[in-house]
Amino acid sequence: MEIEHINTDALMQAASDVKVDIEPSPATIRVIQDKFAQKQHFAAHGVPLPQFRNIKCRGCMEGTGKAFGYPFMLKAKRLAYDGRGNYVVHSEADIDSAVAALGGYEAGLYAERFAPFVKELAVMVVRSRDGKVVSYPIVETIHKNNICHVTEAPADVPPAVHVKAREVAEKAISCLEGAGIFGVEMFLLGDGTLLLNEVAPRPHNSGHYTMDGCVTSQFENHVRAVLGWPLGETRLTSGCAIMLNLLGEADGDEGVRLAHDLMAKAYNTPGCKVHWYGKDGMKVGRKVGHINILAASREEARAKLGALDPAGLAALQRSSAAYAAASAAATSDASGGRPLVGIIMGSDSDLATMKAAAAVLEEFGVPLELTVVSAHRTPERMFEYARSAHSRGLKAIIAGAGGAAHLPGMVAAMTPLPVIGVPVKPSGAHLDGLDALLSIVQMPKGVPVATVAIGNAANAGLLAVRILAAHDPRMLDRMLTYQQGMTDMVLGKAAKLEEVGWAAYKA
Repeated sequence: MEIEHINTDALMQAASDVKVDIEPSPATIRVIQDKFAQKQHFAAHGVPLPQFRNIKCRGCMEGTGKAFGYPFMLKAKRLAYDGRGNYVVHSEADIDSAVAALGGYEAGLYAERFAPFVKELAVMVVRSRDGKVVSYPIVETIHKNNICHVTEAPADVPPAVHVKAREVAEKAISCLEGAGIFGVEMFLLGDGTLLLNEVAPRPHNSGHYTMDGCVTSQFENHVRAVLGWPLGETRLTSGCAIMLNLLGEADGDEGVRLAHDLMAKAYNTPGCKVHWYGKDGMKVGRKVGHINILAASREEARAKLGALDPAGLAALQRSSAAYAAASAAATSDASGGRPLVGIIMGSDSDLATMKAAAAVLEEFGVPLELTVVSAHRTPERMFEYARSAHSRGLKAIIAGAGGAAHLPGMVAAMTPLPVIGVPVKPSGAHLDGLDALLSIVQMPKGVPVATVAIGNAANAGLLAVRILAAHDPRMLDRMLTYQQGMTDMVLGKAAKLEEVGWAAYKA
């Protein structure tokens, strides 16, 4: 089945009269081809969705504007794909034109609350004849003029989002009937919320990267599922796989020439696989092929994409930046803009060391405050700071001190918050910070202070992030991403060392 907009009555009749085995089930195709029925089905099974409602008249539209606010989406129930059948209603003045554009109320319409997504994600899910579901890696989809332009696997989102997206996709496909491959599209909001957009009961453009980038392609697994064979592995065979759609840039011969020029660049780029569909005719926006780009890392894959399609690379980069900004804003909103971590030090001379903690917290989008509090020279100020820290909204305190280093322990004795001590090596010190380390770690029972290595304020910042991550899913996502980044960096260096040899390697 190339597309789901087919006569399901005929399929059901064939299945009944001549006992033809049709996969996926005609009942599933019927549910999916009516987008409103699809929403109702998934809502009944607890799949997260944007709010939606049936539209039968102008009064329904006006009521939707009041209930959902503007803008909201007006959608056709049937024959909607690649941006067709959708209309953004910006105000009550748009109602008549929106309804007319989609064929009138009698055509079958529904409204959907606008989802302020920062990324569009997709995942292919294969369902066996016995109901087993297996998902492929999560991909990000980038669209141009409402047509899929670029996909990137794995999507540039935190590991926790990958896990949640697979859970949502597998839950959706588990509540359908029949075997085969399904494409599941989702919206990712800035606060990490995932909402299902729609499902396609067939091989999907967002899964074309699997032809070269996964152990088993979506097409092979579709056949395996329908025939009742064991499902194939779905993991990536490289660090990153990007799919670039070949879309007509001009009509006729000029469009063919432009497509062939791009294909020639791809053939000259290591790791690129070209797939030409051999369609008759060329027109603007028509899908005529795709290029799969494989690389050991996201950075390498994106560099290859940039050489072929700078606009596609720019779109991916904008998306990554937008998600990072939205995620940071969500954290700031959750704290009301108040600092979550306090950084204190006994002297401004300690700033050269302690600024590393501030840099880490800013990298993770954690609001912070930084000041000088001396245990010896300003004991009253230290007392007030420690006693009021929790009531001011702080969740952790990083305290740096050198020499006798009483500050972390004294603060820990007066606050219920976790305190992280940073031993500082003062200028001109003869004990190299060892005195500060011993002062901080030798706390009596009942007054714990976490302690990092001498001068390692960056680790203090990372530990504070982990403390926050214990109860903040967004912070947990960022820490998982940070850890994966360290893994990728080491693996990249190892691969380079193995490739060029120890003599030619430059650290």
